[in-house]
Amino acid sequence: MIKVENLKKKFVKYKNKKEKEEFYADNGITFEAKEGEIIGILGPNGAGKTTLLRMIAGILEPTEGTVSFDGLNYKENEIEIKQNIAYLSGNTKLYDTLSTYELLKMCADIYGVPSEKIDKRIQELSKILNMDSFLYNKISNLSTGQTQRVNIARCLVHDPKYYILDEATTGLDIISSQIILDFIKQEKQRGKVILYSTHYMEEAENICDKVIMINKGIVINSGTPQKIKQDTNTTNLRDSFFAMIGGVSNEE
Repeated sequence: MIKVENLKKKFVKYKNKKEKEEFYADNGITFEAKEGEIIGILGPNGAGKTTLLRMIAGILEPTEGTVSFDGLNYKENEIEIKQNIAYLSGNTKLYDTLSTYELLKMCADIYGVPSEKIDKRIQELSKILNMDSFLYNKISNLSTGQTQRVNIARCLVHDPKYYILDEATTGLDIISSQIILDFIKQEKQRGKVILYSTHYMEEAENICDKVIMINKGIVINSGTPQKIKQDTNTTNLRDSFFAMIGGVSNEE
């Protein structure tokens, strides 16, 4: 279980050379994610989703609040926790001079996967993510969708328990997106704890058991997709979101 309690992250931005302004990218976020659950972190660009996931993954330190993994916290158990996390960031760059296989082998070595198990694990991921046709191709020659599948595979080569996936299908074609979504559903059946950030409301409605809807760093609703639609008297999560924020705004 991942338990997030009253998580806050404060930043400072400068209006000019003399004036500065403090603001919260996330402010008081609390939820739990259990084994075999896909929790959607939903909201528009700039809502605070990536900052939230970076705090949960141990990359950013919260201003306030706590994150625990099956009762363990970062202060006392950082290495153990991070060894069991798959963190997918939307802006990760890969070594494009390597082949898919070479990159995954390198990542497996870094994660400490026993050498006698590495090839089997890479072959498993290749089958699951439909990478057989480009497993030995250089990453520089891959399409955007193929590269994203490699990116996901490198996060999972050590078979972690907790998945923190930030915008996993952004910019992908429909086939690559569906391969990734089907894979996430399969991993749920294996008992993985999955946090899935997206601004594609329809996608979240399809795969998520529960969703946390965020706007301007604050949770505006949470629960099953069905509950949120009932709360807002709407038929889809996109309309639910707009109902909760009072429609489309021109505010930046």
